Amino acid sequence: MKFVFYTHSLVSDWNHGNAHFLRGVMRDLIRRGHEAVALEPVDAWSRQNLVKDQGEAPIEAFRQTFPDLSSRTYGEEFDHEQALSDADVVIVHEWTDPALVETIGTIRRRLGFTLVFHDTHHRAVSSEEDIAGLTLKDYDLILAFGETLRQRYLKAGWGSQVFTWHEAADDTIFRPFPEVEKDRDLIWIGNWGDGERSAELAEFLIEPVKELQLQATVRGVRYPEDALAQLKEAGIEYAGWIANAAAPLAFARHRLTVHVPRRPYVETLPGIPTIRMFEALACGIPLISAPWEDVEQLFRPEDFLFVRNGQEMREAMRAVLHDPDLSNALTGAGLETIMARHTCRHRVDELLDILGKHGTAPVKRQITFPEAAE
Repeated sequence: MKFVFYTHSLVSDWNHGNAHFLRGVMRDLIRRGHEAVALEPVDAWSRQNLVKDQGEAPIEAFRQTFPDLSSRTYGEEFDHEQALSDADVVIVHEWTDPALVETIGTIRRRLGFTLVFHDTHHRAVSSEEDIAGLTLKDYDLILAFGETLRQRYLKAGWGSQVFTWHEAADDTIFRPFPEVEKDRDLIWIGNWGDGERSAELAEFLIEPVKELQLQATVRGVRYPEDALAQLKEAGIEYAGWIANAAAPLAFARHRLTVHVPRRPYVETLPGIPTIRMFEALACGIPLISAPWEDVEQLFRPEDFLFVRNGQEMREAMRAVLHDPDLSNALTGAGLETIMARHTCRHRVDELLDILGKHGTAPVKRQITFPEAAE
């Protein structure tokens, strides 16, 4: 089958976590013999900022790292109907321009492909009018990256066939590198963002690192001057943007990492971890998490350490760094759960199962079971 993904960007992961997941899903579909292509706006904010920040080198590096992936850009004159003329499944990300979301729905009436809307953000609760204003009546299915988000769509009447489809790790990229020497204590990979976790980062990352005098590294973008000053004052090395494909080696150099979720997910969409949590555990690095509620039981208690406040974070960091048995146990358990439940291969299995049961008739006929779950 031919899958077409409308995404904000495939080639740029600058402040754009969905690119991580989409790359892994597309690659797994291709490995199974399907065709998968991405369409992204020519003026994508993420790509523009990546080039401004790093130049053109990361774009070429993407092509070298992912030679199997294909992405086309579109502008105002782009012929979307022609581009979708031979598509079997079209998956539209929620950051797509609202007018284009509606246009694709109109095209679907004429061409008959299975049309899917994919939501991987908290705008359904933080900016409800944005999602409520989208024209989704011609969409066959909606994929939400957490059960609480799925329930939000159903309650609001934004769709009747809504399915939970969590993000996951591409285990062909995210894997342990035991041969790499660990020469630093802690790494956190994440973006400062829009003040959605500033206090949490101070409590669960900056202050514990400062008190314990750890050798710590922070990678990510959109750090304002006051945030950079806090990192410097705590003795934390800020190393800026990192290509997602380079993150596994960065994890391998460090003895532990932390998960600090954004406040909207903790308060209004519980049960949705960031994709970095899946990716870090896939790399076999011990992880300590700030509070969030695992309402869907995605993980086991032994997969990582939960802490409730900054003091517990300091105690947990000290324990992981000084207790090899604890560190090794966390490494093994977290990796085991990812490989059993949370890789992009698992998500493609889930996608094909959903399409086989709820897609349009032509798509159902092309999906056979149990082969799709291999």
